[in-house]
Amino acid sequence: MSERITVEVATEAPEKPRSTAAPGARVFFVDLADGATIPARSRIRFGSEGITLTPAGTASPNGGHHHLLVDTELPALDREIPSDFNHLHFGRGQTEVELSLAPGEHTLQLLMGDHEHVPHDPPVMSDRIRVRVVADGSVASATPPQATTGGGRARTTSPNDAALYFIYPKDGETIFPTSTIRFGLRNMGVAPAGVAKPNTGHHHLLVDAEPPAFDRPIPADLNHIHLGGGQTEYRLTLPPGRHTLQLLLGDENHVPHDPPVASERITVTVMPGGPRAARRR
Repeated sequence: MSERITVEVATEAPEKPRSTAAPGARVFFVDLADGATIPARSRIRFGSEGITLTPAGTASPNGGHHHLLVDTELPALDREIPSDFNHLHFGRGQTEVELSLAPGEHTLQLLMGDHEHVPHDPPVMSDRIRVRVVADGSVASATPPQATTGGGRARTTSPNDAALYFIYPKDGETIFPTSTIRFGLRNMGVAPAGVAKPNTGHHHLLVDAEPPAFDRPIPADLNHIHLGGGQTEYRLTLPPGRHTLQLLLGDENHVPHDPPVASERITVTVMPGGPRAARRR
């Protein structure tokens, strides 16, 4: 047997180097002022000056991409910006989103992140504004035709050539008990849950589970992980052993598209030492 080792598990994301922002760089909301009244579904547009929009993962001097903070304070500025329902990432360089909010008072703020989703130094962020959301007068959006199945929910159509796949891991690989699972998508876009936009959806990660019914909302439990903020990766913890993983795209209501956009179901082996331990065996 091996010697017994001690490891320290961090309770929060580690500090990361920060990219330098050009003097005068700024981000702001376009045509949306503090105190505005907006419908429950609104198109929120972002503006920027003095900084170049670049996709996440692309290191570029004075480059970055938008993050929209909804009803939350600023995160730590020396760590990766969280990715959840209150921190929406626009890693493809998007400059707008169709946002759905419950009626009432809400706060919105823009924060630029570099290629690793870390705020710049100094941080490039907008003022935090307050908006009042009303139920009446929701923004009409062009939605694709919907298909229905007997007794089920309406399904949003998807392009026939849409493809969903795992960037990491691949089928048959050995991974660590805690690993970052990365998703890829072709010929469709990623949009947060609640946002109705043609040819878009958000990821669901199925762990040790068969595909659910396609005419109903995808379940939300430990075997059906929802990435409703538009995330394209997820830090997953699994016990040692063999597990199956599959990706399934859901529309704004968490219902699979028609035809469904799903990855192949892959099998991975979880081992405490990860791939290196597997090679030693």
